[in-house]
Amino acid sequence: MTLADPLLKTGEFGPGDSEWLHLLVGDWQLVSDLAQGDLVLWFPQEFVGAQAADRLQGGPAEGTGFVGLAHVRPSTAQTVFHRDMVGQPMASDVVAGARDCWYEQTVHPLDRVDWNSESSMRVVVYPLVRNGRTIALLTVHHGLLSARMQGRLDTVFRETARELLSMVARGAWPDFSAPTGTSRGNPRVSDGVIRLDAEGRVTFASPNAVSVYRRLGFQGSLTGQFLAELTRDLLPSTGKADETLPLVLTGRMPWRSEIGTSRASVTFRAIPLRRQTRRGEERFGAILLCRDVTELRRRELELMTKDATIREIHHRVKNNLQTVSALLRLQARRMTSQEAREGLEQAMRRVATIAMVHEALSQGLTQSVDFDDLIGRQFRLAAEVASPGQAVSTEFTGHFGQLPSELATPLALIVNEIVANAVEHGLNGSSGTVGLDGCRTESEDGEPMLVVTISDDGVGMGDSYVEESGVSAYRPPSEGEGLGMQIVRTLVASELKGSIRWQPRPGGGTEVVITAFIPEDSAG
Repeated sequence: MTLADPLLKTGEFGPGDSEWLHLLVGDWQLVSDLAQGDLVLWFPQEFVGAQAADRLQGGPAEGTGFVGLAHVRPSTAQTVFHRDMVGQPMASDVVAGARDCWYEQTVHPLDRVDWNSESSMRVVVYPLVRNGRTIALLTVHHGLLSARMQGRLDTVFRETARELLSMVARGAWPDFSAPTGTSRGNPRVSDGVIRLDAEGRVTFASPNAVSVYRRLGFQGSLTGQFLAELTRDLLPSTGKADETLPLVLTGRMPWRSEIGTSRASVTFRAIPLRRQTRRGEERFGAILLCRDVTELRRRELELMTKDATIREIHHRVKNNLQTVSALLRLQARRMTSQEAREGLEQAMRRVATIAMVHEALSQGLTQSVDFDDLIGRQFRLAAEVASPGQAVSTEFTGHFGQLPSELATPLALIVNEIVANAVEHGLNGSSGTVGLDGCRTESEDGEPMLVVTISDDGVGMGDSYVEESGVSAYRPPSEGEGLGMQIVRTLVASELKGSIRWQPRPGGGTEVVITAFIPEDSAG
């Protein structure tokens, strides 16, 4: 059951109501941290429509209570619930007040509640009203035993939480226009909180927020300062500030922004505070969350630099391998011996195959390659080079997906060698078709595997089959077996940790089936 299912099943609430609840639950950690208490979202266990209940709006059936839809614990205080409240019924001591709250659409504070004999707590029940209808209830829970002397910080936090919860009850927050992304470095309550008035003047700054501005180079008191002007003076004159920054630092828009100086990088998030007046929703201030992300951005820059360096290395390796391939081609042309020329041409193709893998790695941000794209080109090229004067067609089926470089390089070499062998020996100078198929599967133990099948419709190998893996693959070459097949056997056993099987192809010809285990982090 998803969060929206109970609402949508009633037929009285629309997708907009359920989406708003999703926005609330996605962002209510902020409210829980400010309130320093648990928040629980509730919906009637049995919902009765407005007509059946003979009321202006639907609600809980007579004699029934509420069930928890979502639960969040504060990171700034101790939780009062050690079990998850999702799917749990509301305590009987609270149900009567909660029913009144649902229909009257007023806040109901309950000073002392023994919640199912778990612990004593203070509970405040808020109705969540949209378009004149209560769509759910929200309860805020504070433990009695954990009460302590409240300082200025606690007082401001809880006052701000009450103002936010008042907006939540009216459906005025969260705002659909606010960004919902979860980019790295988003500020939290524990990182730093600043209260602003309607003009953007600081009325309160938490100790962590003060520390953030110390790192930016400001040594005075933040209270009473116009934050947008103060922050602008801290920015380097040559730097470009985000155009949204003034709107964020004055609390006018529910947006996020980031600044960077030679000293520090800081992210900001603004939450305008509004109250209901005769003129509608009127902004009277804002909460500004700030976070020092200097170390986070430094590490991100290091990773970006590392990625760029690795791609450059792959690019240079590719260039060097292409140079080696070109030198082998030049040397092959000078050979008078046909055998020596063919040997150098085979070496050239092997080097070029490895170069293609490095070229693919140099163009991506990860150490994996799209093997379908790489091997598709290499497969056709290998068949064409090995079949001068023959009419050989190729068929590429299946799916390889993303493969790590340590698997892609040997597999590309193996496919190159077997395709060349299928054309030269399987088709034996005749026209025909060479096929390549890739299939991702799982072993009996559930490990991800790759099965590669290379086939030809040539002369075939009779009814016999050969399968090799592990130590047996390191044997000396048998009679009539060239260097290419020895390379294939060795790579399958040492690099792929798999097996290779030569067997008759149904309908004539030969099939070579290769199995390899895929590393877990590349099995997606």
